[in-house]
Amino acid sequence: MKRRYSLSFLTVADLQPPEAIRVAARTGYHEVGLRLLPAAASGEAPYPIFNDRRVLAQAQQAIEETGIGIADVEIVRLKPETEIAEFLPFLECAAALGASKVLVAGDDTDHSRLTQTFAAFAELAGRYGMTADLEFMPWTGVRDAVEANAIVQAADQPAGGVLADALHWDRTGGRKEDLLAIPHSLIHYIQICDGPLGYDPSDSGLIRIARGGRLMPGDGGIDLATFLRVLPKDVPISVEIASLELNRRMTADERAATALRKAKEVVARSETE
Repeated sequence: MKRRYSLSFLTVADLQPPEAIRVAARTGYHEVGLRLLPAAASGEAPYPIFNDRRVLAQAQQAIEETGIGIADVEIVRLKPETEIAEFLPFLECAAALGASKVLVAGDDTDHSRLTQTFAAFAELAGRYGMTADLEFMPWTGVRDAVEANAIVQAADQPAGGVLADALHWDRTGGRKEDLLAIPHSLIHYIQICDGPLGYDPSDSGLIRIARGGRLMPGDGGIDLATFLRVLPKDVPISVEIASLELNRRMTADERAATALRKAKEVVARSETE
């Protein structure tokens, strides 16, 4: 089966949604990811596409003109005080874009409560025809693949899934057994990038690389071949290259095209090694 590739929001985070969609089309992607809600709990406002109908209409027009699909929309953060109903406007906007997946972060260290919250959100997302994909990140309440897998399986929702990001997998030990333990039916897409061999393992150091210090696939020290070999071959690959340095010296089209080329090279090597 031919791989499908999605241009992650963070690879072209400097672009407005309509242009990100057009860049994805120009550079050979099948889909694009968009951010509707902020990544950090720092008072950051929702993105314009979420609360400005003109931006939403412009994005819809770009989708119609290019044929590019909307893959995942970001980012639902599940906290101890979360009320699931607060995400109804988010899901309505995502549905208006034709999104198929929702990226979910678990900001609650009480996994019993988080499991219930995730189950409720996944059930709601499923009603809108979307999956809810819980991404493990080492500085959050869901630190690794083992924890994410346990929560999603305990939630037992048809729309529930585990999102594996190569960077976070590497930073949490890079054990293939952790990925092999996740049922393939729970993996709806994966994220790839590369990262430096040497890094600050503190939460702030991990966040700094994740949000602005990633490398192109094949340019760092992550064992991407193992990551790709043990995960399903029939799910889309989101190419997520958040890099302040690359943003300064490459145009959005150059970043997107290079990221896709290098991702395909890494995938090809993983299938022949």
